[in-house]
Amino acid sequence: MKTNKSVLVSGGTGFIGSHTAVELINAGYSVVIVDNLSNSEATVIDGIERITSQKIPFENVDTCDLKALRGVFERHDFDSVIHFAAFKAVGESVSEPLKYYQNNLVSFMNILELMKEFGRHNVVFSSSATVYGDADELPVTEQSPRKPATSPYGNTKQMCEDILRDCCAAYPVTHGIALRYFNPIGAHPTAIIGELPRGVPNNLVPFITQTAAGIRKELSIFGNDYDTPDGTCLRDYIDIVDLARAHVAALDRMTDGKMQQKYEIFNVGTGRPVSVLELVKRFERVNGVPVPHRFTARREGDVPSVYADPTLANEVLGWKATRDLDDTLRAAWKWQQSLA
Repeated sequence: MKTNKSVLVSGGTGFIGSHTAVELINAGYSVVIVDNLSNSEATVIDGIERITSQKIPFENVDTCDLKALRGVFERHDFDSVIHFAAFKAVGESVSEPLKYYQNNLVSFMNILELMKEFGRHNVVFSSSATVYGDADELPVTEQSPRKPATSPYGNTKQMCEDILRDCCAAYPVTHGIALRYFNPIGAHPTAIIGELPRGVPNNLVPFITQTAAGIRKELSIFGNDYDTPDGTCLRDYIDIVDLARAHVAALDRMTDGKMQQKYEIFNVGTGRPVSVLELVKRFERVNGVPVPHRFTARREGDVPSVYADPTLANEVLGWKATRDLDDTLRAAWKWQQSLA
């Protein structure tokens, strides 16, 4: 079943969504972006348009608002959806679980409900390596057991995967791919778009770049007594452009009618574990700037190590992470400097 190359990107002004929109347009897709700008800026649309030289239809709509979202489906002709729109701060989800369940589940169920209603076929879901929890064996494969989530945020990812699986089984029109990605970092090489957190960053690299820029006094590294080579957590850091291209590969598989099952799952990572301390040291080395840091107590919910076996995505999607980590860290610093 071949379908048209037009796609709705929910949460398309966010970090991952904006970079994915660029790569979709580069690959020949027509893109419509829907976002309520709760954790992003409208200027991101301008950045996407500058990079791609394309005018992007943008709808300032909350995907939790079913009536408003139905209007988006009525106004635009797209056959596929990539769903990013979600709250994502792990710590906040622990203190405000209802906020996370209400937003992350309702928004996705609204997307699926309207896809069924309007006969739209394909959805790529933004899932997460958090579904693996503290894995028994590394690297994790798609067959690795999902562990009980360590946060409501992680639990919403597991629940949305289950909702998508069940909808694909129940509704003839619905096909889904869940991409479980690891730790996205970096920025577009042009430094026109990048990670733009509001307030205190939740992710490591913006904290590194803001500390290097003098915005933050120092970086706190949570724990240096883990059973890892240098005592700090091991993670699988993937360049944001590589990650964006994985979404294009997943959508290509769907629109070309190549799915073997109606619901598929792929890990999106490099397969190369890097410690938090090593990442800080590499950032200092490649950019020639110091990052004042200190070790603090372990953070609740952090697992010591998690990294991907990306073989399935490499072989089935024809996708592979290719960006060098040093180049990724240079891009992150270039982006930070562009904000000054």
